[in-house]
Amino acid sequence: MGFKFAIDRGGTFTDVYVEYPDKTQFVYKLLSEDYHYKDAPSEAIRRLISKFHGQEIPYPIETKDIDWIRMGTTVATNALLERKGEPMAFCVTKGFKDLLHIGNQARPSIFDLSCSCPEVLYSHVVEVVERVVPVQDKCQLYPDHSDRMIVEKPLDTVKLTRDLKELKAKGIKSIAVALMHSYCFADHELQVEEIAKQLGFTNISLSHKIMEMIKIVPRGHTACADAYLTPHIQVYLSGFMKNFKNNLKDVPLLFMRSDGGLTRASTFTGSHAILSGPAGGVVGYAQTSPADTPLVGFDMGGTSTDVSRYAGKYEHVFETTTAGISIQAPQLDINTVAAGGGSCITFRAGLFVVGPESAGANPGPTCYNKGGPLTVTDANLILGRLRPEHFPNIFGPGEDEPLNVSATKRKFEVLRREISGYLEKEMTVEEVALGFIDVANETMCRPIRALTQAKGHDTSQHALACFGGAGGQHACSIARSLGMNTVYVHKYSSILSAYGMALADVVHDTQRHCGVKFSAENWGKVDVMMESLKEECREKLGEQGFDEPILDPYLHLRYDGTDCALMCPASYPSATCKTGGYLKSFEERYLIEFGFTLKNRAIIVDNVRVRGIGKSEIRLDDKLGERNDVRDKSVEVFFKGGAQNARLVQLKSLNMGANIVGPAILLDKNSTILVEPGSTATVTNSGDIKIDVGDAAGRELSTELDPIQLSIFSHRFMSTAEQMGRVLQRTSISVNIKERLDFSCAMFDAGGGLVANAPHIPVHLGAMQEAVKFQLEYRAGDLKDGDVLLSNHPCAGGSHLPDMTVITPVFYPDFKEPVFFVASRGHHADIGGLTPGSMPPMSQTLQEEGAAVYSFKLVEDGKFDEAGVTEILMEPGKYPGNSGSRNLPDNISDLKAQVAANHRGVLLIQELMREYTVEVVQAYMVHIQTTAEMSVRELMKKVSKEAMSRSGKSVLTASDQLDDGSPITLRVELDPKCGGAVFDFSGTSPQVIGNLNTPRAITLSAIIYCLRCMVGYDIPLNQGCLIPITVKIPKGSVLDPHPGAAVIGGNVLTSQRIVDVIFSAFSTCAASQGCMNNITFGSEEGGYYETVGGGSGAGPDWSGRSGVHTHMTNTRITDPEIIETRYPVLVDHFSLRHGSGGTGLHPGGDGMVRRLRFRRDLTLCCLTERRSTQPYGMQGGGCGARGRNVLERCNGQVINLGAKCAVQVVPGDVFLLETPGGGGWGHPDNGQKPRGTTRDNARDTAREDMPAKLRKVEVRGSVAQYTRNQESA
Repeated sequence: MGFKFAIDRGGTFTDVYVEYPDKTQFVYKLLSEDYHYKDAPSEAIRRLISKFHGQEIPYPIETKDIDWIRMGTTVATNALLERKGEPMAFCVTKGFKDLLHIGNQARPSIFDLSCSCPEVLYSHVVEVVERVVPVQDKCQLYPDHSDRMIVEKPLDTVKLTRDLKELKAKGIKSIAVALMHSYCFADHELQVEEIAKQLGFTNISLSHKIMEMIKIVPRGHTACADAYLTPHIQVYLSGFMKNFKNNLKDVPLLFMRSDGGLTRASTFTGSHAILSGPAGGVVGYAQTSPADTPLVGFDMGGTSTDVSRYAGKYEHVFETTTAGISIQAPQLDINTVAAGGGSCITFRAGLFVVGPESAGANPGPTCYNKGGPLTVTDANLILGRLRPEHFPNIFGPGEDEPLNVSATKRKFEVLRREISGYLEKEMTVEEVALGFIDVANETMCRPIRALTQAKGHDTSQHALACFGGAGGQHACSIARSLGMNTVYVHKYSSILSAYGMALADVVHDTQRHCGVKFSAENWGKVDVMMESLKEECREKLGEQGFDEPILDPYLHLRYDGTDCALMCPASYPSATCKTGGYLKSFEERYLIEFGFTLKNRAIIVDNVRVRGIGKSEIRLDDKLGERNDVRDKSVEVFFKGGAQNARLVQLKSLNMGANIVGPAILLDKNSTILVEPGSTATVTNSGDIKIDVGDAAGRELSTELDPIQLSIFSHRFMSTAEQMGRVLQRTSISVNIKERLDFSCAMFDAGGGLVANAPHIPVHLGAMQEAVKFQLEYRAGDLKDGDVLLSNHPCAGGSHLPDMTVITPVFYPDFKEPVFFVASRGHHADIGGLTPGSMPPMSQTLQEEGAAVYSFKLVEDGKFDEAGVTEILMEPGKYPGNSGSRNLPDNISDLKAQVAANHRGVLLIQELMREYTVEVVQAYMVHIQTTAEMSVRELMKKVSKEAMSRSGKSVLTASDQLDDGSPITLRVELDPKCGGAVFDFSGTSPQVIGNLNTPRAITLSAIIYCLRCMVGYDIPLNQGCLIPITVKIPKGSVLDPHPGAAVIGGNVLTSQRIVDVIFSAFSTCAASQGCMNNITFGSEEGGYYETVGGGSGAGPDWSGRSGVHTHMTNTRITDPEIIETRYPVLVDHFSLRHGSGGTGLHPGGDGMVRRLRFRRDLTLCCLTERRSTQPYGMQGGGCGARGRNVLERCNGQVINLGAKCAVQVVPGDVFLLETPGGGGWGHPDNGQKPRGTTRDNARDTAREDMPAKLRKVEVRGSVAQYTRNQESA
């Protein structure tokens, strides 16, 4: 028996678990970067072997006594974050050279006017001349074809060889290849690989080999990540192995993959290495915690916190985003939260704010004495929860000083004075510190709730598995807030990721695209594919000594016509399609996650997957031996209510079964565990800590403003809106709501004022408030518990008719009237009218756009009125040329889902009122609105001051016009004293004959959106934003039309022009594309709708982003492979429209070019703007190019379609869409050096008041992915 090493090389520390030849175990930590050694893992191994033998051993390290080394590393993650990978090129089908730059066209942050996006990984692009297209039923372009794929263009090997030679001459050695539909037709990618190998390329990453799944955008990103990171990893591995004799030739060296399995160093690739370190922690707590309770993993480090879930099986996701790159590979569902020990704490706009910036290890918290800011760690130090006497002297510039407690106290005193001055009442330093801890805890609770509840699980029925250096200080509070009763802290909690490597299994995970219906006639084909994958796993694991691996088969199943695919396991490993229980597994999982199943709907097998497992033979810990009793002492620790004496106990002194009643601090050399008052810690048989979380004595709240509770209530209110959204997404049935996430949920005060609206869809911001207020007045005295209202009419606070708003009053005992309201607004795919999709481009009356509802009791006395709402939805069919709803079942199901979402909101608000009282909750709703109000007033005062210094008056004006010449005019009169403003739209065009008329609610949404963008930091989005603003809109104008006016284009087009006018008045930025480019095609059998991005406008210190959605929309565009597979169209070209952005010191972003070739007789509809007017430039910048809509007939005719049209197309016709560019900023020849970034580079968004070394922590995981998806709905 020899040494066994398990190592987690993190960004700051390298953690090591070692089992010595005599079976004893030891844990060790050292800095990952230090000038005393070149490589931390190698140095750790050398030191530990030397310690065991009692003498120093030299490099290269002798390996004869090493049994194995298992390692996780952040090398790949850091290279991706810092963009320090291998220079590489991207090979893609001709016509798609900008595909990965465009991505899904959504901007990462909807309020970031610079549209900052991470750069692509490649430095060069090779367009490969080749094309395959999928076969379709009823295709009139290729009517008789039996194969699954049609080769339209064979690979042009001559051109490819020439292009690759040129690439090689530029020094590029690594390439990624992603060709259209290579997930099921790999021949062309394999040909590219053969040619590249012959030319001497050292790394060739083929997308179909890395992840054989449909969607070229994430598959292309994954291939690029692999080509970018794998050579970088290989360089690191080579350097690591050179530190050992014979390069570790006979020593098993295994690395942790993102999916929680180990793999050989030779097969450790970039695309599977992103979560290498964190995955070990999940394995660690999953294998060491009791198996009878579902677990939430809570790994709190210095920079961020990772949360995950384990309930007997590892939970995987197959597409996530890291550093702006979509990775399509099996990964443990680990969610990163921007709150850790190093998270910065600030007081802003009356709120206690934690993160997202982090001090990290350098400069670190203030107490590290390197000039860092105040952080969560400093707050724990102030409260006595960290004991400086137990830290080594490794701090300060020379890394030889103790923690600097006095520096932390000085900075906290400054912060205390600022907060006390704002509140006009004194707070102690300890009260301030405790407030920030409470806010940090609530920040971490939100994603845990989302992670569990999103999948239909009750958060309170879990136990908290805590690990990481900082987690033990917060675990009791986190568990109590979530309703959990138990916390588990492993004895190796501070190095649990390393320990998890020792316990992990060796894994070979493989899958293949299938794409057939799950039906008896296809079972044989699927089983053959499954057996082939099993054989591959047996072979690969057999090579590593596992003769009888466990083989877990899965089918990736989804209902036909949906994108919600679930990875479903078989009942037992040797199962076939017939006996495997896949259908039962799918339906059970679908029911848990979404609340229903779809009867009589075909099920599609997207992929077949086998996960081969070679079981680890590592034994878990033996029982804890006897320990020496060490006398503990008492220290002062601050909790709610003041200081208390807490026991300070060394963990090494505690014997099995010992009970420690809180308050207490448990210490070992690497971690600190706080046992809060009311909780009890018990030492288990193996030396781990189990904490029974009791009820802490609460603090009664008054209605008076408490800024700490204000921050916590802000989180709770937003959490309510988010949880409503989760229920709506889970229980809805339509693609629009379930998959495109085109909905919003919000809560309102008793007067209908908006309190919390998750910032998902800009055009919905604030608009629902008008709808609730209308119903409150319209239904005065007519609302009772059990009623739910439905409305969508523009005159009743609606946006456009497809956006159906469901409103539920919240009642409480002893209150006759509603005390709050909740509402959800969802875009229904069809509600009748002239055309399928209910978005007719040529409508002139509201009647032509579908069913219109002023006020309808959808639910009365708890009964859903299906007959009544059916009559409403079919009403449009009574009018000539119109139809009633074309998909009534989906309408009914989605309305029921909205009712369910509202019900969830009602329960959460009632729970909040029981916890705090109605009066307190209502008071904090007012306080949170006041916070938003004060932020806007400060903004208006600042703008007024700048306007006075520039022109001598505090009046701003602007005007722009729609393509038909209709002006939108704005005059803003600023009040420099109180921070108020009058937005006067007098002079705006009268109502127009078409559908560009805009409901008043949309203008209010546009104003809130602009205000939030100009404020520049997170503020609560509620009614308070508009309290300082008086809005004057002429009745009967295009911005407040008469009741029967058509409005479908106002929501998606005029709203963009309103934003342009507001930003022009405030000189904020140049105009963006000013359009959503609404394109619809279809027939009576169904249709497809998309909005297409363009160029964003430049600003005073940024250049415009190209190929992105801007302002009032952020809709994702469907992946080209999905479109071509499911709809009768081919995407011949999709790229940037180079040169269409306005010139300037900071140029505007470019629009896009999109060519769609039709495969059947269809109706094409275009609803667009900026075809005759140009997006304006500012401060001397040039205008962006106009857009164009062109139809290229298959007979050679070319037709300019204009901005709005409905036209019949035939097979072979091509629609060419050229979207507008953004305006430029500043004269290009003024000789000034640009203050911002070059075109399309991401800019530094760290706040000005933070040190330059701080960085904003990137959140990731399924919760973050869901938020990104909804913000790009």
